[in-house]
Amino acid sequence: MATQGHFVDLESFKRLNATPIRTTIETAFYGNNVSPVKDLKEAYRLAKDSPGTVELTGMPVHRPTELGLPEGANVLLFNDGAIFGRCAAARRIVGHPGVSVPDLATLLREAIHNSRFRHFYSAQAVIGLEEDFMVKANIMMPEGFENNLYSWMLNFQYLNDEYAARYKNSRDLPADGDLYVYADPYWTHPDYPLGLAFFSPEQNCAAILGMRYFGEFKKGTLTLAWGAAARNGYASCHGGLKRYELKDGSGKKYVLAVFGLSGSGKSTITHAKHKDKYNVTVLHDDAVIINVKEKYAIALEPAYFDKMQDYPIGCPDNKYLLSLQNCGVTRDEEGKLMVVSEDIRNGNGRAVKSRFWTPNRIDRIDEPLNAICWLMKDPTLPPVVKLTGPSLASVMGSTLATKRTSAERLAPGVDPDALVIESYANPFRTYPLAMDYIRFRTLFEDGVECYILNTGSFMDKKVEKNTTLSILEAIVEGKAEWKSFGNIPGIEYMLIPGFEPDFNNWTYKQHFTNRMNDRLQFIKSRETEKGGMDSLPPDALQAVESVIKAIK
Repeated sequence: MATQGHFVDLESFKRLNATPIRTTIETAFYGNNVSPVKDLKEAYRLAKDSPGTVELTGMPVHRPTELGLPEGANVLLFNDGAIFGRCAAARRIVGHPGVSVPDLATLLREAIHNSRFRHFYSAQAVIGLEEDFMVKANIMMPEGFENNLYSWMLNFQYLNDEYAARYKNSRDLPADGDLYVYADPYWTHPDYPLGLAFFSPEQNCAAILGMRYFGEFKKGTLTLAWGAAARNGYASCHGGLKRYELKDGSGKKYVLAVFGLSGSGKSTITHAKHKDKYNVTVLHDDAVIINVKEKYAIALEPAYFDKMQDYPIGCPDNKYLLSLQNCGVTRDEEGKLMVVSEDIRNGNGRAVKSRFWTPNRIDRIDEPLNAICWLMKDPTLPPVVKLTGPSLASVMGSTLATKRTSAERLAPGVDPDALVIESYANPFRTYPLAMDYIRFRTLFEDGVECYILNTGSFMDKKVEKNTTLSILEAIVEGKAEWKSFGNIPGIEYMLIPGFEPDFNNWTYKQHFTNRMNDRLQFIKSRETEKGGMDSLPPDALQAVESVIKAIK
């Protein structure tokens, strides 16, 4: 069996409870005000009957019984109020500077005590869909938020008979305990007006308080799972991974991973069928782990949590919806209810989609990874560049540049249009950044290729989706031709008409230099930010300095 779910011995128990946070949270699950939800049928019934739920009678769930749902189940919608995105500013992580475990433990005890007059539901799921990596997760949610519990059980793999047996036979992870997530959206506190997402990562537990958006619970659970994977030797990836097989009779396969924040094109690239030019197999578009030594990859979730802005009424992909958040509703000519999508009601309308959305979906890919693409929105970069040095390839991932999206709830005063750096497109890391840097550098040292795809604009010219997809086709088919990028060692680019970088143009050269200096300053800032816990090895700084020196 994988993670520890019960008392084994005093030594391991004390290790798992090195702080009071885990036992405080776990104890709440055993209260007489908590009812376990055993399966998806029960979760569906509770969500359907929860006040405010809209049953979309014109949108039946596709193949419901195969998913564990009742025959005749319909898509369920539940809307939040003013809040419809995640809030990074609400995160507090044990081990980070300024995070007082005694103070937050006291606050947490009081929050749980004050919630005892409310009825809660609990549920279990498996994170990781293959026996080489499976961890058990537990969540509890108060009455009134049954839809979040239902979506959580849909998004992850609830413990049916098949997965209970597989979990029992999965690889042992003796240093890790089961994941516990305590959630109370009703909680308020004057010191935390945005809510509180409190993580004790090495103890695999979290409390998400005063926050109702489903993405907080999905990504909060993944935060813990990614941390467990990293501690057990995997590269934890907020990214998509797919396998191409050419139809030219060669039998050639190409495995590609793409890393990007919400809105960067990660899901679009992962699910692209390329007009059926290839046999495409998808692992997942958001949450995977890669074995650094053997290069195989495992999906962490069966379902997809996707934006609805690109899926209008009548879109064929809506056939695979399971639950919806923060979208509108209207009637068809028969009076049946259907979703109003495309973010008409608000930004960041969301859905949980079933695994049937991807016809060639698998949960593990054994063919070694061929390439990693960092998806960026950096206006100084052409649509694609190739990085040939392992340190430069990894450090460009650690300084991944993008823009904020409507999936995020920002603190007052934060500029939503400013370019930001989000290392490896993963704002959910709870372990030192150097761990990711070294893991990805190792992959590149072992021959994995590295590319940057600019999915925003090059200077003022938008990079269209079809341009990005044609670039990938050239790479997969081995037809891409590369040119020196400003005579900078380790960087090449593909010539695409209208997107030529001109280092003889002083304005462009200065703009590009400024962006690289931004990266340099970010790396230097890691020496002091968070008490230096995210400082990078010396070769990271040297790789960026060498680029700036070559420009001059």
